[in-house]
Amino acid sequence: FPTGMKWGFIPQGDNKEHYFVVNADESEPGTCKDTPLLMANPHVLIEGIIIGSYAIRANHAFIYIRGEIAHVVRRVQQAIEDAYKAGYLGKNIFGKGFDLELVLHVGAGAYICGEETALLDSLEGFRGQPRLRPPFPAIAGLYARPTVVNNVESVASVPSIINNGVEWFASMGTEKSKGFTLYSLSGHVKNPGQFEAPLGITLRELIDMAGGMRSGHKLKFWTPGGSSTPLFTDAHLDTPLDYEGVAAAGSMLGTKALQIFDETVCVVRAVLRWTEFYKHESCGKCTPCREGTWWLVQILKDLESGKGEAADLDKLLDLCDNIAGRSFCALADGAASPIISSLKYFREEYLEHLRSGGCP
Repeated sequence: FPTGMKWGFIPQGDNKEHYFVVNADESEPGTCKDTPLLMANPHVLIEGIIIGSYAIRANHAFIYIRGEIAHVVRRVQQAIEDAYKAGYLGKNIFGKGFDLELVLHVGAGAYICGEETALLDSLEGFRGQPRLRPPFPAIAGLYARPTVVNNVESVASVPSIINNGVEWFASMGTEKSKGFTLYSLSGHVKNPGQFEAPLGITLRELIDMAGGMRSGHKLKFWTPGGSSTPLFTDAHLDTPLDYEGVAAAGSMLGTKALQIFDETVCVVRAVLRWTEFYKHESCGKCTPCREGTWWLVQILKDLESGKGEAADLDKLLDLCDNIAGRSFCALADGAASPIISSLKYFREEYLEHLRSGGCP
């Protein structure tokens, strides 16, 4: 969602407290772009927070971060203390009449708290569960006040855009998806890592940047935006990795976490592992998600071990159809996406498990 548009939704002149919140609760399998950014330069995030808070007239800002990444927590906390000592945070900043208090809030590791309204509930001291929308956070967010919730990359990009100008930013990317972004490559490439590149680059180019596939192996399938997005195959190597290009090919750019799998990986087992993650991380608030993810895991376990039957494939699709879009948040959709797409591209591999009595 366009960052500037989100900021523009905050009502001005309403005499209410406004809040600026950064979602650093990066928890999805394969997603690893925020951690290295925060370790390398946490001050650029703080600078973006100051700019964003000033823009929406917020005097209180929060960074919500995963508790498991203790080294990053220490790094960001030190950067906040540095900013206070240098006068960039606090009361009457540089005599300009602007106050800003920035708090680092350490979460307890629940994946669901990456959903913005569950994150706000957690910040308020409640159990992290998604809220029914509307009202949206821009109207009634943290403590029922207008709130902006942005991810780390969006906020950290603000200073460079302001310093270099709109034309500089718009010169990169594609016609509709302008600018640069961070792609996280993991899996069976020689040099996995984070790659900053213009939107619209292809996986073929990114794999070349990562040194290629591991020797003697070839690409089988991959995720364009983390484990919650529909799978792609080697036929999608030249798909432009921007929002429109990926959507046109049948998936989502999501967190831009590109998990690369070669021919040694069983797609049924990979999908089962992802589904087990979503079952475990479901907050349980919505029945379709809570019960549906449990049943998806049971069926996938039977299929992976060769104990299922061909009719189970249609049961999987029926279950996915009944849980996707029927919950307060998109966790159930994320669980269904890799299952539906893997059956689309690798149905024969599922059937081979049944014929072989397990992983062939």
